[in-house]
Amino acid sequence: MSLANGRPYLAIPGPSVMPDRVLAAMHRAAPNIYEGDLHRMVETLWPDLRTLAGTTANVAAYIGNGHAIWEAANANLFSRGDKALVIATGQFGLGWAGTARAQGIEVEVLDFGKSSPADMGQVEAALRADKAGRIRAVLTTQVDTASTVRTDVAGLRAAMDAAGHPALLAVDCIAALGCDEYHMDAWGVDVTVAASQKGLMTPPGMGFLWFSEKARAATRAADLRSPYWDWTPRADGAEFWQLWNGTAPTHHLFGLREALTMILHEEGLPAVWHRHDVLARAVWAAFDAWSAGNPAIALNVADPAHRGRSVTAARFGAPHATRLREWTEKHAGVTLGIGLGMAAPSEPAYHGFLRVAHMGHVNAHMTLGALAVMEAGMVSLGIPHGGGALAAAARIVAAGV
Repeated sequence: MSLANGRPYLAIPGPSVMPDRVLAAMHRAAPNIYEGDLHRMVETLWPDLRTLAGTTANVAAYIGNGHAIWEAANANLFSRGDKALVIATGQFGLGWAGTARAQGIEVEVLDFGKSSPADMGQVEAALRADKAGRIRAVLTTQVDTASTVRTDVAGLRAAMDAAGHPALLAVDCIAALGCDEYHMDAWGVDVTVAASQKGLMTPPGMGFLWFSEKARAATRAADLRSPYWDWTPRADGAEFWQLWNGTAPTHHLFGLREALTMILHEEGLPAVWHRHDVLARAVWAAFDAWSAGNPAIALNVADPAHRGRSVTAARFGAPHATRLREWTEKHAGVTLGIGLGMAAPSEPAYHGFLRVAHMGHVNAHMTLGALAVMEAGMVSLGIPHGGGALAAAARIVAAGV
């Protein structure tokens, strides 16, 4: 017997839940890509994408996932042999560093582990040590999707300014945009990286780069830039095809238009940020209660100030995380995220950690329901846990309305 029949809930950190309205907007015949309604609709996307990122900067859009947009950012920022400083707080920061190395960029990594925020003093010291000014750009994640550590982006810019270093600042917002508060211009960010499948509630397959005029000028001669990745025609192209270097991702664009309408023109970005904050804190409250009865259960990031609002990573102790994930999906229709990259080298890859996503098209009953299913699974599997978790989460939701 299973209680999973019915609409499943995908509580993984991307692809996130897609609204029926987004799916319906995409369910149409192929449009004319040469003129007409598609062109007029796409013109409305650019101002909304700028609002979403808190910028007046240039926007370039690509067909590709988040890893593709790392490569696009690198290709436009660097020449072969240039140096990058990567501020890593988990697997995805290290992943961006690896992509840069593979493209011929020299990479220095400040690795702050899998559960701690960046130490801005160390960042400032590393930049001061670069007497020759070889570091062209500092790369970091706003929220690392695996560890769920959130970086203080404004604080990072302040550390760079304190060091008096001319490096550009590039931020991966793939796991955070449309969930965590973000202000590209106010925080002094030169390049922002994002993708469609998380807070933007659209299927995987589109990525975005926002870049300042300072970044454009500083990297004009970058020799890694190839015709496909070049952000200039995508941002400035006079012909529609130039925006995509070929055929546009037509149906993704219809879905994105609907998603941006929901985020910016109906709910409003401040309300979206508030919703994600409340739902994240409800998840944290439940974990705090569970951990009171079992010290093997713990949130990965100790300080709430350094946790992302889109996804939460937690330790359950091997093999309970895997057992619980399997139970919730099989018996209750809730799919939780694997503990990506969190296990020690001697442990099975996913058994000790899991992630609960609360990003994008998610509301109180979805989050509270997922927590209730998790508790039911712990009861069924005999996993020790403290009581009062659901009441604690409900109090957070009640106070946040």
